Amino acid sequence: MAGACDRAPDFLSPSGNQLLWPALGSVVTLNCTASVASGPHCPLPSVQWLKDGLLLGNGSHYDLHEDSCSWPRTAQEAQICSLSGALGIHLTSPEDFRTFTCSVQNISSSSFTLWRAGLAGHVAAVLASLLVLLALLLAALLYVKCRLNVLLWYQDTYGEVEMNDGKLYDAYVSYSDSPEDRKFVNFILKPQLERRRGYKLFLDDRDLLPRAEPSADLLVNLSRCRRLVVVLSDAFLGRAWCSHSFREGLCRLLELTRRPIFITFEGQRRDPAHPALRLLRQHRHLVTLLLWRPGSVTPSSDFWKELQLALPRKVQYRAMEGDPQTRLQDDKDPMLIVRGRVPEGRTLDPELDPDPEGDLGVRGPVFGEPAAPPRASGVSLGEGQGSEVDVSDLGSRNYSARTDFYCLVSEDDV
Repeated sequence: MAGACDRAPDFLSPSGNQLLWPALGSVVTLNCTASVASGPHCPLPSVQWLKDGLLLGNGSHYDLHEDSCSWPRTAQEAQICSLSGALGIHLTSPEDFRTFTCSVQNISSSSFTLWRAGLAGHVAAVLASLLVLLALLLAALLYVKCRLNVLLWYQDTYGEVEMNDGKLYDAYVSYSDSPEDRKFVNFILKPQLERRRGYKLFLDDRDLLPRAEPSADLLVNLSRCRRLVVVLSDAFLGRAWCSHSFREGLCRLLELTRRPIFITFEGQRRDPAHPALRLLRQHRHLVTLLLWRPGSVTPSSDFWKELQLALPRKVQYRAMEGDPQTRLQDDKDPMLIVRGRVPEGRTLDPELDPDPEGDLGVRGPVFGEPAAPPRASGVSLGEGQGSEVDVSDLGSRNYSARTDFYCLVSEDDV
């Protein structure tokens, strides 16, 4: 019989460490069931409960119940019986959430671990909320820091290329004839856009829309430029038509050019509730409104990135090929064609005019100083005729001042 009595108890419930998540203030009953060997020569089995390794007894917080095995029918028999024990716990304080162990004959044991359900769920929710908030903050930071760079990359890679559209300039810059505006346009805006960014600007310090109807010169100049940039300084806003007829002028500008660009200045002395400024803020979806700050002079500032996004996409090209945005535009303007009356059987020397169809291939890789002009030489148009065609200064001529071949209306119509 000694061998049967030495048999270790086999726990039926729980089979291993069991985790429970009861709420504070509830009553939990832990049930422990084990199969043990019983007989007349075996010691009486019993169930003991321990809390964190310390033996428990009946008290105000704990209720112990034990079901003993029945004896065998004969003295010679030994049998296996099920021994059950129960422990009732009143969870009144956080100290009641511990590890409780069910032990049989100090030989074998099984444990229950109680965790506070309310506290665990609250911590998990707080941690999840903090992670979501951190992710949102990181996304917002990346959006603020990298938004313009991503948009510029997308424009340079997949943006629309405005080529062969008959335009000679990337932007028409309108500003007032004041010393401050001239300095800003000629020493800040123009060098940054033309020399560093590769744009070609048309500068005009005359009134943009001084009369009820736009002039022929304005129509011609705007038609030759892809964008319109207006420098809204104090001097510009001081014009009479900016206060009385700016709404009508803005409507005409929206018809003449796509999404005009207006540059305002931080800390302008003029009232910020100026009718022109208020109107532009109300129509942000139709125009591009940029703010010049003291820190905007830095080439890497957000001002230049936003301005570049509003301007046409620039295409990288090799120096010997010229500007692809104007090289193939097929300008047939008579004022740009240099051809004399050549007798039959004779042709002009092609070296005299690098681009006989128009003065578009003489500029260098960046819109700055023209390339070295071709060598000047005279071409005889016939025997006894002394006229010569001089193309030495062809690349530096300013054809923007000639409007007689571009006028859309005559002086009589005006």
